[in-house]
Amino acid sequence: MNTIDLRSDTVTWPTQEMRDAMARAEVGDDVYGEDPTVNRLQEISAERMGKEAALFVPSGAMGNLAALLAHCQRGDEVILGDLSHPYLYEGGAMAALGGIQPRTLRNQPDGTLLLDEIEAAIREDDPHYPITRLVALENTHNRCNGVPLTAEYIKLVGDLAKKNRLFLHIDGARIFNATVALGIPASKLVTPADSVTFCLSKGLCAPVGSVLCGSKQFVAKALRVRKQLGGGMRQAGILAAAGIIALEKMVERLAEDHARAKRLADGLEEMPQISITPPQTNIVRFQLQDGSKMKAENLVPALEKEGIRVGHGGRWGFRAVTHYWIDDVAVEKTLTVFRKVFKDQ
Repeated sequence: MNTIDLRSDTVTWPTQEMRDAMARAEVGDDVYGEDPTVNRLQEISAERMGKEAALFVPSGAMGNLAALLAHCQRGDEVILGDLSHPYLYEGGAMAALGGIQPRTLRNQPDGTLLLDEIEAAIREDDPHYPITRLVALENTHNRCNGVPLTAEYIKLVGDLAKKNRLFLHIDGARIFNATVALGIPASKLVTPADSVTFCLSKGLCAPVGSVLCGSKQFVAKALRVRKQLGGGMRQAGILAAAGIIALEKMVERLAEDHARAKRLADGLEEMPQISITPPQTNIVRFQLQDGSKMKAENLVPALEKEGIRVGHGGRWGFRAVTHYWIDDVAVEKTLTVFRKVFKDQ
């Protein structure tokens, strides 16, 4: 990459192996269910998640929305975190397009929702109230420092949902970062979930796409929703071919991204101008210390002038995300540039 781009793992480029696979992909019309490469990607994805079926969608946001629309009716309510991606960063789609009401609970620092608060948020059967239909979790949790939710916690939420006849959806955009960090297979991590999405185009490096997994009945509903949302693609095997490489070749190496995130965080923590939360996967979040001469609004352009790009979310602070295209040299150069920028302030 021409610059060291740490804004997100969404900035990744496909590998050469992916480009080669895309060039020779066998294709058909996926809207007719006739693209063999898409069908293979969906089969592999369902197997990885331990679910009956899977659906290739253009984006994680569409995958999450398709899941909510397949599970819920207009006027239903979804319990989810106040820092969750579907609530903060998906354009209010559940309300705007699905008529679904979000019931937000406070995300704990470890990304969880308190079980007693989930239970207390479930509505009574009363015509004055919306119907509680779904609980949604995020794993890993972007806003909570990329923390992975454990299988034990997800089972507790799943048991609570099942007891109350609710569905459980997992926004698993970075679910493979969670599985690598926790050392367990994805199928075990998402066993209690009725549906789960994961992204191919973040740390797994594919250029486009996410996958939504669940039962055959659920995926049949989600397929209809995907069509309504304009997500039906034709010769999509060209894209799915990269997704297959992503699943077969890019999962285990995520541990390298985690190690580099830790190295980056350790180096930043040595700088008196920075306050940092230790990363657990590939997301490094940090703030400028009170009294720092460097102003928050000046740090990003100062770094970018030196060829380093980081994310800045205003009151959310800064974010640096490691990925396939960030190697050890890039981490060391980033730390060198930070030191230079602070020295020059």
